Amino acid sequence: MSISLVILILYIAALFAISWYAKKRSESDAAAYALASRKLSAPLIAVTIIGLAVGGASTIGVSESAFKVGLSAGWYTIAWALGAIVMGFCMAKKYREQNITTISELIERHHGKHAVILGVICQIVIQLVIISLQYIAGGSILHAIMPDVFDFKTGMLISAIVFIGITFIGGMWSASLANVLNISLIYIGIVIATVIQFGKVGGMEGLAAQLPANVPWFSLTDGVGLKTITSWVVTLVTVNLSLQSILQISLGAKDAETAKKGFVWGGIAMIPVGLFAAFLGICAKAMYPDAQAALALPQVIVGLQPIVAGLTLAALWAADVSTACNLLLSAGTLFSQDIYKRFINPECDQKRQVLMMRLCVVVTGLLTYGMALHVSSILGTIMIGLSLTAAFSVLVIIALFMPKYICKAAGFWTLLMGLIMLILWQLVPAVRIFPNVIYAEWIICIATYAIVSVIAPGKKIVQ
Repeated sequence: MSISLVILILYIAALFAISWYAKKRSESDAAAYALASRKLSAPLIAVTIIGLAVGGASTIGVSESAFKVGLSAGWYTIAWALGAIVMGFCMAKKYREQNITTISELIERHHGKHAVILGVICQIVIQLVIISLQYIAGGSILHAIMPDVFDFKTGMLISAIVFIGITFIGGMWSASLANVLNISLIYIGIVIATVIQFGKVGGMEGLAAQLPANVPWFSLTDGVGLKTITSWVVTLVTVNLSLQSILQISLGAKDAETAKKGFVWGGIAMIPVGLFAAFLGICAKAMYPDAQAALALPQVIVGLQPIVAGLTLAALWAADVSTACNLLLSAGTLFSQDIYKRFINPECDQKRQVLMMRLCVVVTGLLTYGMALHVSSILGTIMIGLSLTAAFSVLVIIALFMPKYICKAAGFWTLLMGLIMLILWQLVPAVRIFPNVIYAEWIICIATYAIVSVIAPGKKIVQ
């Protein structure tokens, strides 16, 4: 048995041990399972938001992009960091003060039940897209560790089983406590791999000599381009304002100030990961110029000393674990809290609601595994899915900062137009008059809310 496989097995065993420990804390009621009983400290908030952000897109996805365009691909993770910091300063305290469990509860207070139903559907769709991408990254890592044992698809299947199992057992406590291990592994593994690879390629001079001359490999902006970088920043700030999985982390904090500190600390701490992943992608291009881009980073790491390779690959897989667990949990919380309890079984007790969350975690995990089999580009796909959060951000900003402009009828129509805009962007090239769909989403959602407010100005709910 290879050293890498032994390390991976030990890591998986540690994750399940943490999950079983967390299970005792998470079974008392729905709030314990979904929100860790609102007892998370600032460090736990920080590692949890880092764990959510630094997933397959911020490691395998960034290295895949850097393999083609250079260091500027690291801006994806920097954009995530900026979004978390904005969330910390502007929104985390306000969300925590609302005493809610899901974003749909906030929407219903001001925009009615029709907006809630559509909102839950949209939020779950967003999270399905992101979860499926974690399976792709996880599959590529396991295939790189043991190509004779796992092909790409079976690697995704094993990833799905572990992601679903951990979340099913321990809920938010499991995700948060596991992230202490995950984030430690990620930072140790990525830093060690970067230092070793930098030496193996002969430093900056040796690396530059082995790369094609027609790509700005070491520019912080030219490879991806300012247009794309700006789109990433706008999209990921938008995401941090209103995505349920991010909101759920802030709601798990001990208090509002803890939520703010955790997001700011987490945002600052996640910046180096993207740059290291991008640098490793460049090293991969120098060492394996004809490799498949998505498999480039794992291929580079497999060539390291066995123990270092095992630790680093476990770290990359840990990034997927940390992201997938939070997203699976938030999808289960949305359905259980806002669909099952509200419309299907309003009289359900806490025990049944926790059971429903766990069932939703399993169903969501299986569905996203199926989706992952048909996704090609990690970063390209994730940015499209995340853009739908613009509609939620419009509703949240108006509800929390401009309550006198709230219009009940506008909530449903804003969410619907956001969804229609995303579909049109994918199917009708003629509507792509902006450099990225996120700009179209913001414009159409703001315009829709304003127009409906004028047509139906008296239909308001303010609580």
